[in-house]
Amino acid sequence: MRNLAAVTFLLVSPAVAAPLHLVALGDSLTAGYGLAPEAGLVPQLQAWLAAAGADVVVQNAGVSGDTTAGGLARLGWSLEGGGDALMVALGGNDLLRGLPPAQSRANLDAILTEAEARGIPVLLVGLPAPANYGPEFKAEFDAIFPDLATTHGALMVPNLLAPIMELTLQTRADRALMQADGIHPSAEGVKLLIAELGPKVLELLARVPAP
Repeated sequence: MRNLAAVTFLLVSPAVAAPLHLVALGDSLTAGYGLAPEAGLVPQLQAWLAAAGADVVVQNAGVSGDTTAGGLARLGWSLEGGGDALMVALGGNDLLRGLPPAQSRANLDAILTEAEARGIPVLLVGLPAPANYGPEFKAEFDAIFPDLATTHGALMVPNLLAPIMELTLQTRADRALMQADGIHPSAEGVKLLIAELGPKVLELLARVPAP
């Protein structure tokens, strides 16, 4: 009778829901370039989400030096393990290489189109072009993220680095928020980014369709 009761309990007990799977597709900022393994953007985001009560596993699909074209090329296998939600943080290396904004737009559009076809909600994380590229280039590049977010119904963070960039150079230096290269945030800098990014990721996870 005891064994029968145990079997009956297993049959009628609700299944434990698996954690959500968030794929973070990006470049060195996502990969955690120059930081200890536990100090990068993905580990800090994972910890922030856990503290917020989110049952989610964040997959680090960041590759240092990757462009929007590289992200598009590896999108399929990045989602092979199962992706419930997708965060796309690409475009910085397109800027560093001076690639045409139309090319970056087409690649990001293709990424969002594929995610849309798979029923995966997306958070598109942008970076603004620097002013020294000229006003026309800057306007064309900066428009990519809001335009595509509107077209695909995606969530958007206009500038991943805004929490640091909004501070004065002296404050950034005093708080050691950037690494020596002046491009990548330090562990403390990442902590600032996560404080702004985390709530938006929670909003993204809320869009995942119920099983």
